[in-house]
Amino acid sequence: MNLARMLKVRAAEHRPIRVGVIGAGKFSSMFLAQVRTTPGMHLVALADLSAERAKKALAATGWDIATQIAKDFSDALQSGRTAITEDTHALIDSDVEVVIDITGSPAAAIRHCLRAFDRKKHVVNVTVEADVLAGPLLAARAKQAGVVYALAYGDQPSLVCEMVDWAEACGFRVVSAGKGTKYLPQYVRSTPDTVWDHYGLTAEQAASAGMNSQMFNSFLDGTKSAIEMAAISNATGLKAPRNGLLFPPCGAEELPQLLIPKADGGVLEGTGMVEVVSSLQRDGKNVARDLRWGVYVVFEAGSDDARAAYTRNCFREYGMATDKAGRYCALYRPYHMIGLELGISVANAALRKEATGTPDSFRADVAAIAKKALAPGDTLDGEGGFTVWGKILRAEDSLTHGALPIGLAHRVKITNPVAEGAIVRWSDVAMPDDDIVRFRKEMEKNFAPKAKTAA
Repeated sequence: MNLARMLKVRAAEHRPIRVGVIGAGKFSSMFLAQVRTTPGMHLVALADLSAERAKKALAATGWDIATQIAKDFSDALQSGRTAITEDTHALIDSDVEVVIDITGSPAAAIRHCLRAFDRKKHVVNVTVEADVLAGPLLAARAKQAGVVYALAYGDQPSLVCEMVDWAEACGFRVVSAGKGTKYLPQYVRSTPDTVWDHYGLTAEQAASAGMNSQMFNSFLDGTKSAIEMAAISNATGLKAPRNGLLFPPCGAEELPQLLIPKADGGVLEGTGMVEVVSSLQRDGKNVARDLRWGVYVVFEAGSDDARAAYTRNCFREYGMATDKAGRYCALYRPYHMIGLELGISVANAALRKEATGTPDSFRADVAAIAKKALAPGDTLDGEGGFTVWGKILRAEDSLTHGALPIGLAHRVKITNPVAEGAIVRWSDVAMPDDDIVRFRKEMEKNFAPKAKTAA
């Protein structure tokens, strides 16, 4: 609760946190809009494949290009202005303290993280796809380098990790945690050609707003939800559901009634689970008090002793929403503010040397599932595309099936027929032997769940 004070001290001492951002899209722009008004923080450089796109992002968020853009890194450090570059390596190698990856490319993000660790720079990784592909190994490499590797505050995984941490630090047992989204079962077949119909937009309206059809389709078809829940599982210890996410329709007041085990009247297979709730009923009608933009945690007082009884009484006395028995309670946040909140991760990494969520084990994975029948010679087009969608699996199940991670299901050719709805396996594709594939395999080798032995 003292980050603002610590930032003001850095500002008063004229040594602001030096930040480098890679990627100039929407998430990045939201951070750009806030960093100039955050005391004790200096955006040294913004890198993008297109310097012109980076310049437009700065201009769109209120930067004066004529006076606030530096000639180069040296000028940026001396003047307090910001450099624009297309050279990500130069940005990482420059005198920045925190590198933020917002590329959206798992391969690029992993490479940027590793280079930053090698140069002893903290990393805030917005590209959660990279975290799910190989996050535990990235976190281990960061620890070896003595730096922080963090999920991005403002994005739902980090916010959920914070809520889980809060509940456990209070002595509650976490029953479930996750987020809300707009979802119907038929969305798994959505493609970039059909996505805007589901959002009530025309392709022209979406294009004029700069909205990427494949990215937004990933939100819709369940892939992004699976990725985010896997990141939460790997960072908190919560389990992935065995058969994928349920997406139950659920409003805020219903959380402690539905997001609990079936044995107690809920929908979950057990306790300690990640799950996503839908803002739509199965007939397409809106859920009352939905959590489409929000996050939640359900926790319990317990039921077996006087202490638990006292806590349940407190739930009732203070008007908390609970299940009928008063055992389960929920805390939720109706919104997440994306890049507008990203500075919290930066400040935590630089000032407290703490991550706003980081994986510590390989518990969950996201497998590529055929969106249609795939034939030899077909090329996979990755997250949100025409060929595959992503389904969360427990890590041990993913390894047993030989499932191809969704983060690698891009620009690779199918070698065996795969039926619609089936898992795409490593053995079904012609996978190049590149550094990212090797890094993923190293992560699997080092962090594969241990087989349980009989007692």
